[in-house]
Amino acid sequence: MDKNLHLNTVIKTHQISKEEKLLNKHIQKKNEVKQALENEYGSNLYAPFNSGSYAKNTAINTKFDFDLVSPFKRNAFGSNGTLKEMYESVYDFLYEKYKNEAEVKKQKVSIGLEFYMDRDGDKIKIDVVPGRELNQEQYKSDENLNLYVYYKYGNFNAGSERIKTNVKAQINNIRNRADKEKESIRKIIRLLKVWKNTKNDYPTKSFFLELITIKAFDNSNITGSLWDKLKIVLEYIRDNVTKDGFVLKDPGNSSNDLADTLTVYEKQQLANDMKNMLDRIEENDENIKAYFPENPKFKEKENKNKYSADNGMPIPPPKLNFG
Repeated sequence: MDKNLHLNTVIKTHQISKEEKLLNKHIQKKNEVKQALENEYGSNLYAPFNSGSYAKNTAINTKFDFDLVSPFKRNAFGSNGTLKEMYESVYDFLYEKYKNEAEVKKQKVSIGLEFYMDRDGDKIKIDVVPGRELNQEQYKSDENLNLYVYYKYGNFNAGSERIKTNVKAQINNIRNRADKEKESIRKIIRLLKVWKNTKNDYPTKSFFLELITIKAFDNSNITGSLWDKLKIVLEYIRDNVTKDGFVLKDPGNSSNDLADTLTVYEKQQLANDMKNMLDRIEENDENIKAYFPENPKFKEKENKNKYSADNGMPIPPPKLNFG
C-alpha cells in the first residue's frame, strides 16, 4: 500500500475543522469556565488562557486539548500561602460550581472538568491548570509560573513545587518552530497524537511528544516523504529516549527537564512501542493502519476524494492484499 497516501488521509480525517460544531462547544465552555474563575478570584487572578494543542495548531479532532492556564498573583492566598492551598482552592471552587454538570477530578497538575454527555452525545472536557507567579506583580513582565504537582508526575513526587515554567513560551516554541518547518513538524505531531489516542491512559503526555519531535528535527537529517520523516522521528525516539543523559529541555524554563515527567519504566515502554511499531510496519505495510487509523467518522468521504480523477470520474481503489 501507499503509506504516504494513507498518512495524508489520516491527517485529513483528523482535521479539527471537520468538527467545527464540537470545537465551538469547547470554546464556549472554556469561556464560561474562564469567566467563572475571574468572577471568583477577581484581581488575584491574571487572565486565564488556553494552552492546549488548539493554541499550538497541533490539535486533532478525536481529542481536543483545552487546557485553561489560570495564573494567580503571588499573594492571592495570603503572604504565606502555598501552592497546595492554591490548587485545593481552585478544585473546591470548581467542584462546588460544576458538581451537578460534570465529573470534577484532581489530576497531576490540573483539575479536570468532564461535562456530562449533552443531547448530541458530545462530552466537553476542560483541564484547569492553576499556576502562581514567582514574585508579586511580576507575571506581566516575565510570564513565569510555579505549578503544583498533585499526583506523582514521572520523577516529580506528589506535593512537589519544583515545576517552574513559562507556558506562553512553550506555546510559542511549538507554534513558531512548526511554521518554519513548513508544516512537517505539525504533521508528525498530529500523527503521534493519533497513535497515542489508540491507547488508554498512556503515560507520555502530548507535550512530551511535541518536544521530542522538535528535538528529532534538530538532531537528525529529516527529509523525504511524510512516511520517511515520520519513520526517522520514530527511530529517534526509539534510540534516544532511554539513553543516559537524554534531556528534553522545557522551552519555558531551561532548568526543567521534561524527560523527568516519565519514569525509567515509562521511557522504556515508549522506546519499546516505537520499536514494535517500526518492526510491524516493516513486516507489512498494512500494519500502519493499526497504529495510525483514519477517523472513521470522516473516512468514507476522504477515501472517495482519494480515488477521484481530476475530471471528477471515480476510479476504483486498487485491490489490497492483506496477506
